[in-house]
Amino acid sequence: MNEWMKSVQLRIASVLLPPVCILCGAAGAMSKHRNRDLCPACQQSLPWASAQCVRCALPLSAMATEALCGGCQTQPPAFEVCLSPFHYQVPLDHLLLGLKFNGRLAQARLLGELMTQWLASVVEIPPEQIVPVPLHATRLRERGFNQAVELARPIARYFDVPLNYHGVQRIRLTPPQSELSRKERLKNVRGAFEVMQPLNGRVVIIDDVMTTGSTAHELADALLNAGAEQVEVWVCARA
Repeated sequence: MNEWMKSVQLRIASVLLPPVCILCGAAGAMSKHRNRDLCPACQQSLPWASAQCVRCALPLSAMATEALCGGCQTQPPAFEVCLSPFHYQVPLDHLLLGLKFNGRLAQARLLGELMTQWLASVVEIPPEQIVPVPLHATRLRERGFNQAVELARPIARYFDVPLNYHGVQRIRLTPPQSELSRKERLKNVRGAFEVMQPLNGRVVIIDDVMTTGSTAHELADALLNAGAEQVEVWVCARA
């Protein structure tokens, strides 16, 4: 289908099925992103990230700029940098929880588009490939989808890079990280990932939320051991 036909179909859809803001419910709320179910006011009210650690994106005080957090100074993670457009706060946390545990895939499209829009403004050189954080096969069957893959789709499409969601496996079924302490999280994901094919160049990990960074660190370490020259992490929100 050519671009002209796509444009016509989108215009017809916007008339017959006008967008409804996913947060405030405003019907027909339009912006320059005509098919986005988020009105301009609610998009502006999202917890956009401000001062962050330049390595792991941990939220810092408003006075801290171009600073490393204490953890990255003493024990830097395996990944080179973390990019995150949002802090994990209301109402973004509700959108991510709705996606992850209630199967609201429309919110994956919205959040993926918001991530893409922000990343396009800060990323100068695309990576060689994108690796969504994999789910264990058991967890994937239970949930029916991988939220990291859904968030990664529009990002990979925009940057025109391969989306590698078969080359890395989660080989250990671990308890949910949200139920564990920081020390327990590090132990929980140790040896949890297996890279199935050699890698090279710059690889980006995609996930929904980074809390302690233990999952991203373990996966980045596995990717580096498989040949990746540099690993970055792009997440929707940083806690």
